[in-house]
Amino acid sequence: MVAVLKNIYRHCRKKIRFYSSVNWIKTYYFNYSKFPYATAKKLPVFFYGKVNFQNIKGEIVIEGAVTKGMIAFGKRFEKFSKSKGIAEICIEGKMVFKGHALFGKDYFVYVAENALLEIGNRSGMGNTGKIVCTQHIKLGDDVRISFESQLMDSNFHQMIDTQTGEKFPMSSPIIIGNNNFLGNRVSVMPGTVTPDYCTVASNSLCNKNYAALGNNILIGGAPAKLIRQHISRDWVGEAADQDIWKVL
Repeated sequence: MVAVLKNIYRHCRKKIRFYSSVNWIKTYYFNYSKFPYATAKKLPVFFYGKVNFQNIKGEIVIEGAVTKGMIAFGKRFEKFSKSKGIAEICIEGKMVFKGHALFGKDYFVYVAENALLEIGNRSGMGNTGKIVCTQHIKLGDDVRISFESQLMDSNFHQMIDTQTGEKFPMSSPIIIGNNNFLGNRVSVMPGTVTPDYCTVASNSLCNKNYAALGNNILIGGAPAKLIRQHISRDWVGEAADQDIWKVL
């Protein structure tokens, strides 16, 4: 009897924590303003905690089956329990979700007008992560990006050759392959392309096309270079643990 009561208590406490952590006003507003009624009523996008909508006039597309809370912004899934309350989102262009997606606390997501941001199935970004998309950023399926990392496909300021006057491109697409793991404080810059099953060491700077190095590699450094081949995160072993993708 005691064990049964304890289980009921744990279940109720879990539900209370969940319902109190969701920003219901922003969740309902976002879903019903961005999706047709048939999709919006399923509440596919959840916002947890405080978030500032700078602008959400852009297009949001969900490819595949739509389920409740499949896309989560600000959800706690890392060890960090506190939030600075600085989460912001600005979607002026197009954002495409290929399935489940997850963003930790205090995120910043910016998609410029005419830009395209693609998020693969079961891909996520840790606390204080930043995505700045001015042209095109694509994350493959099963991409895990650890806390305090950033992806920016633009340098924002025009650079020139002082001898010839040539202007260098400010923006270039970023393509992250399937089953990639980026450690904490990784900076991904314009023109970065990674192959499938690529691991990026913490505090690295990625700024070129690494696809020619092949799959199952570890890169790292500033700028990042090949460290080891025939190495990968244990994606098969982790496949059984799907708790982070559940609403409750």
